[in-house]
Amino acid sequence: MGSITFEEILDKLKNYDGEEVHIMEVCGTHTAAISENGIPSMLSPKIKLISGPGCPVCVTVTAVIDRLVELSMEENTIVLTFGDLIRVRGTHKSLADAKADGGHVRMVYSPMETVKLAKEDPSHTYVFAAIGFETTTPVYAMVLEEAVKENVKNLKLLTSLKTMPEVIRWVVKNGGGIDGFIAPGHVCAVTGSDTFKELSDELGIPFVVSGFEGKQLIMTIYALLQMKGKSGIKNLYKNVVTEEGNTKAKEVVEKYFEVSDASWRGMGKIKGSGMALIKEYADFDAGSIGLDEDHMPPGCCCASVLVGKLKPYECPLFGKTCTPDNAHGACMVSTEGSCYNYFVSGRR
Repeated sequence: MGSITFEEILDKLKNYDGEEVHIMEVCGTHTAAISENGIPSMLSPKIKLISGPGCPVCVTVTAVIDRLVELSMEENTIVLTFGDLIRVRGTHKSLADAKADGGHVRMVYSPMETVKLAKEDPSHTYVFAAIGFETTTPVYAMVLEEAVKENVKNLKLLTSLKTMPEVIRWVVKNGGGIDGFIAPGHVCAVTGSDTFKELSDELGIPFVVSGFEGKQLIMTIYALLQMKGKSGIKNLYKNVVTEEGNTKAKEVVEKYFEVSDASWRGMGKIKGSGMALIKEYADFDAGSIGLDEDHMPPGCCCASVLVGKLKPYECPLFGKTCTPDNAHGACMVSTEGSCYNYFVSGRR
């Protein structure tokens, strides 16, 4: 940041009195870090922070949940998933509801557990809910690599894998008004910071790659304020992110997955915004194709929250009938969800 001190940056952000600036973070972990560090209270009212579609659980459509619920009720099938997804409701029920009704649902803590479980129990088909962005897709590719190596044929993946650039383009073109993006550090660690260069040039909007510490996020917001009205990529997370990214991770992803269209909660199908298993490994697919329908609970505003059209507290259910203990929408379920983070931090 040149010769300016951090204290001077804080002062400039707190007392900024220019045109309103709208900055979107597109990573659920950034949303959580911004709330945990109390960053909104350090900014001028003219600097608006907007949470974007960066929580993988939040953007998963109900058709995916419905398919997992359906599979869990099959006699010889066991659905494996991470914790947050268990409580997200599909059209009629969540995986937690399915388990209470006798469905076979098991939580795992590591993706590699899935290969071990399937190998040790060939009498059951194990279906792993492979949900995520560019950050976790390489791990799912490694699961497949291990399953192929160990000749495990009773493990399948139900995939709902998303990629960032196309959804950011969609948000800008369908919402507009974004002056800068806090680029997702974990995603860029895999893809490289250059993954957003073409998009930045096309949209004329700056991207700053950030880590997750409060101080770095403050510096990121200041950098975006300085870059307002210009295109360009600035990397403030150089100890983790390079321009080209993790080439080995990208190679293993390309071995098992290919670019596909993907359906996003509240946004419909976005061309080229997902990853799907290539035909050679179609036997590992648990029925991921065509899962496009999305049925949100009555009154739920998750669709508008995810694209920054509404703040979480502007949803009529927020903090009333929808709380972390009784979540109606996916944004209140996940610890990376914007509604959850606004609620637990008392953010307004």
